[in-house]
Amino acid sequence: MFTHPWWLLLLIVVGALAAGYVLLLRRRRRDTVRFTNLDLLDRVAPKRPGWYRHVPAAAMILALAVLTIALAGPQAEARVPRNRATVVLVIDVSLSMQATDVEPSRLAAAQAAAKAFADQLTPGINLGLVSFAGTAAVLVSPTVDREPVKRAVDGLKLSESTATGEAIFAALQSVETFSQAIAGAAADGPPPARIVLMSDGKQTVPGGVMPEEEPRGSFTAARAAAEAGIPVSTISFGTDYGSIEINPGERTPVAVDDASMRKIAELSGGQFFTAATEDELRQVYAELGEQIGYEVRRVDTSRPWLAGGALLLFAGVGSGLALGRRFP
Repeated sequence: MFTHPWWLLLLIVVGALAAGYVLLLRRRRRDTVRFTNLDLLDRVAPKRPGWYRHVPAAAMILALAVLTIALAGPQAEARVPRNRATVVLVIDVSLSMQATDVEPSRLAAAQAAAKAFADQLTPGINLGLVSFAGTAAVLVSPTVDREPVKRAVDGLKLSESTATGEAIFAALQSVETFSQAIAGAAADGPPPARIVLMSDGKQTVPGGVMPEEEPRGSFTAARAAAEAGIPVSTISFGTDYGSIEINPGERTPVAVDDASMRKIAELSGGQFFTAATEDELRQVYAELGEQIGYEVRRVDTSRPWLAGGALLLFAGVGSGLALGRRFP
């Protein structure tokens, strides 16, 4: 791909110069054989250099070809760090997160992976944090400073119930508030945003036969996120055999709810992931970090071509002077 491909027409001229040089050599050889006494020439004329006498001409013709490509503005796809983006990390702290089916516990593994996610995001990303159980709380507003986020992650505490919809609405509000705060300073509008939701269970607040369809339910919140253009990428964290002890001697199963998390991602335009171990969760976060932190752009790659053309030009001139102080 080239920015100015019409410059490549000059390659025709370069090809003509190369062809002309070859024809000139053949004509000179033919004229020498036709009009010169070869025995006399061998006695009076010094021996001419071998193949390397063509190095100056070849280097200069190649230099013209390379510089012509540089003028055309070659482009290539490259991963470029994002300097403007907002990510809100939403973490479930309901009682089911104390399950030990993920060592040492779901919450401890989630805390370690979340801090690693914060560290690996590119510096220009604004990262916020929301925790939720029966209610949702914005613990850290989006910021490029990772330390407040990691401190808040370390301080997460478990509580009853799971209000997934409220968590998504809280994250949307955090994004909106942050975007409004910087919209005046940014000439090209608010930055793109994404919500990363990690949960291990089904929504329990609000209640009802279809809690996700409630006005403040998770599916309603996912649709609101889609309307705002903010995808929600979900991570269903845990296993089907997890359990917790609420009453002494009584185990309560807390299996993950992949179906709800998948639907939230689908409704909002995000991606759905599953993780059953801390390592798998770290891998999911790493993949999300790559997607969020970088974007693929077409960048100008003419500089190497310019450098190569200049080096070939210097090589042609230098070798020409070294081989008889003239160009062949």
